[in-house]
Amino acid sequence: MIIRGGAEQYIEEAARSLNDAIMIVRRAVKAKAVVAGGGAIEMELSRYLREFLKTVPGKHQLLINAYAKALEIIPATLAENSGMDSTDVLNKLRQKHTQNPDECMWYGVDVLKNRVADLFQEFVWEPELVRINVLSAATEAACTILSVDQTIKNPKSEQQQEEAAKRMAQMQGGGGGRMGRGGRRK
Repeated sequence: MIIRGGAEQYIEEAARSLNDAIMIVRRAVKAKAVVAGGGAIEMELSRYLREFLKTVPGKHQLLINAYAKALEIIPATLAENSGMDSTDVLNKLRQKHTQNPDECMWYGVDVLKNRVADLFQEFVWEPELVRINVLSAATEAACTILSVDQTIKNPKSEQQQEEAAKRMAQMQGGGGGRMGRGGRRK
């Protein structure tokens, strides 16, 4: 393939985009299964989690609901980036996925036609393994952030902060005399 363009920067960007597209097609051909793109799988997972949380008692419902809501960021972002009203799109997708889950499980954001559609029928596919890896990595990152239960302390930094606080106190106190009530010196 020959890539031509006016500036080196554009040629390099076109080459990177072409390489990404070729690698995605290669991965899709090697994949054993594909899922619909456009946020369809995220909406279906969100629907499933919202149904599942009805069976879970207590505070765990909040976690499951937050995860389901986080999954909906993907189709919302796709809708916004394509100039669509993300709230309207999410409402339509929730309706499709909830009312008829078997027939509408592949409904997502069709960014080319600015609509909600069955993206499996539109041939907007992604390798299943890519989606699994993305969801696993995002979940692991969130769990890592949430599991941090102590702050790493730097002794030098703490010492510098204490010295700075002493200097500030001296500057405000005008030489270090004790202050009585109402800010008057004793």
